[in-house]
Amino acid sequence: MKLIRKAHVMAGLLALASLGAQAQTTPNETLVLKALTELFVQRDASALGRYWGTPYIQHNPSVGNGHEGLAALLKSIPAHFKYEPGMMASSGDIVMIHGRYTGLGPKPLVVVDIFRVKDGKLVQHWDVLQEEVPAAQTKSGNPMFTPAR
Repeated sequence: MKLIRKAHVMAGLLALASLGAQAQTTPNETLVLKALTELFVQRDASALGRYWGTPYIQHNPSVGNGHEGLAALLKSIPAHFKYEPGMMASSGDIVMIHGRYTGLGPKPLVVVDIFRVKDGKLVQHWDVLQEEVPAAQTKSGNPMFTPAR
């Protein structure tokens, strides 16, 4: 019985390992990464027309709805602002991207941006933000954010 249980555990671990090795970026993940990179790294406001839908519903209380809300946000970002994308996850029309925003305040922010995608456009956004704590100051010693490779 123990041998059978061990065999099931090993089979499960091998299956998970092969899934991780075969993991590929989904089209929606590619869309989100491209949209955020063009808008917030390259500061290209024309990305709004290419990647964001109409209507665009914003759930961050500091940003307005629609392309106008994002355009205003982009104009307000300081020159030293930096966006770094990290890991991504998606399910159906929802994409989550872990990122680091530096330059919006005294400390970097670690963020999970959540988007709904419809017909190849970003149509809805939520986010969760937290000030970054350096790894050396955490109980685990682990960083809060690891940039994409």
